[in-house]
Amino acid sequence: MTNSKFGQVIAVRKFANGDIELDFYHDDVVTEYRYSSDPSRLGNFPKELAETLASTLSTDICIEIFFGDDGTPTHVELEECDDEDEDDEEEFDEDFVPEES
Repeated sequence: MTNSKFGQVIAVRKFANGDIELDFYHDDVVTEYRYSSDPSRLGNFPKELAETLASTLSTDICIEIFFGDDGTPTHVELEECDDEDEDDEEEFDEDFVPEES
């Protein structure tokens, strides 16, 4: 059974040795994911997926990361995030005048 996490990348650290660390915000929790080309380091993310996630920093792109049964990321889906603040503003009618009693 696969599971997934939906959220946004809030920080990226890219190192001279090619390692990439990502802070992923989901369900009010920040999880750090890492890609490393050094087999002695614990790298839990494929390079292609880590680079894709890194490219979404400072955008309105939300990500869903899918994991296989062994906990290894299998693929990601990207979509434009809904901005809750914009939705609230759209519901506010500037021309509305309350009735006086």
